[in-house]
Amino acid sequence: MNPAEDYILRQHEPYQSIMMHIRSVIFKTLPNITEKYNYSIPFYHYNKKPFVYLNILKGTKRVDVAFVKGSILKDRFPELKDHNNRKYVRSLQYQSLESIDEFVLVDIIIAASEVSDISRKAWKND
Repeated sequence: MNPAEDYILRQHEPYQSIMMHIRSVIFKTLPNITEKYNYSIPFYHYNKKPFVYLNILKGTKRVDVAFVKGSILKDRFPELKDHNNRKYVRSLQYQSLESIDEFVLVDIIIAASEVSDISRKAWKND
């Protein structure tokens, strides 16, 4: 088992189930994605660049599915939230498995991968 998967399996419910489901959607949508463990959380790299990460937002009881270039997608996907005034990152936040709209999640993953394809740097909107 890799450290990212181990991190997810160490989470309490409902976080563990939410993260495992999102992880499976990410891998199903983008089979060439690479799972890593960076900054003590699961990161998913697309074309060798950080693409999306999973985190539990402290004090909110939500799983944060944070897209590194999410600010570029915010007009197209109003579901993306800006938590704590992040410069580039926007996220989907879930409290339960039932709250996940898989069609929206897949659409955002695909759109974010297209943005990542044309970007030169992961953490800047270029």
